[in-house]
Amino acid sequence: MQSVLADLHIHTLLSPCAEVEMTPHHIVLRAAEFGIGAIAITDHNASANAAAAVRCGEEYGVKVFPGMEVECLEEAHIVALFDTLEQLAVWQQVVDKHMNGRLNDAGRFGAQFVVDSEDEFVREEERLLLAPLSLTAEQVVRQVATLGGLTIAAHIDRPAYSIVGQLGFIEPGFGFAAAEISAAGWRRSVQSSLQRLTGYLPYVTNSDAHNILDCVQGPKNLLTVEALTLQELRLALAGSGGRSLLPGKFSDFCEK
Repeated sequence: MQSVLADLHIHTLLSPCAEVEMTPHHIVLRAAEFGIGAIAITDHNASANAAAAVRCGEEYGVKVFPGMEVECLEEAHIVALFDTLEQLAVWQQVVDKHMNGRLNDAGRFGAQFVVDSEDEFVREEERLLLAPLSLTAEQVVRQVATLGGLTIAAHIDRPAYSIVGQLGFIEPGFGFAAAEISAAGWRRSVQSSLQRLTGYLPYVTNSDAHNILDCVQGPKNLLTVEALTLQELRLALAGSGGRSLLPGKFSDFCEK
């Protein structure tokens, strides 16, 4: 078994709300520096910076799960994680078919940049990423699972852009692997009050970082698994076979 700090919800500068410092190389470099052994790149309805982050992860010894933060028709956010870039590419094709076709207003929402593994500019994404797809939450969860992916109900303690905030509760058996509590929610200790509303899903805590400081000091999970794969993550969330996931952990930088 191996134990690593894992942050499964991080944005790059492809997300219009993220700072320009959030380049794949910079994110992975800081993760390695501060003892974060596994991360997931989860930009809004987009994945063009995931491959660069995976390459950087191989260089620095950080596991990078390719992923996406999807906004479903109900205007709730869902974190989708995959084992491979190939799976993510197929999922991106599904997402592309269900976008609203509007163009981004960089002055209003922020620019959306694609860069390579050396953080060199590749292009600017012109489509509006901060918008709901025409896929329902149920369709997102089901189709991600069909591709071998895993879904997490994002920041369920927030009144906006969360499944609980939008729908009121998560039905048992909906298909989510876990429910994420935001940094603010974890500090307020809202876990027990939300258990019934989330169908008693296991909790995770991620930084949902849009800047490097939040990426470093935001909440993590202590993940104990045999290998850094989604199947092992599922077992850890279930507490099966000696695997485990303990939310509410922080990097060494924050423990000092």
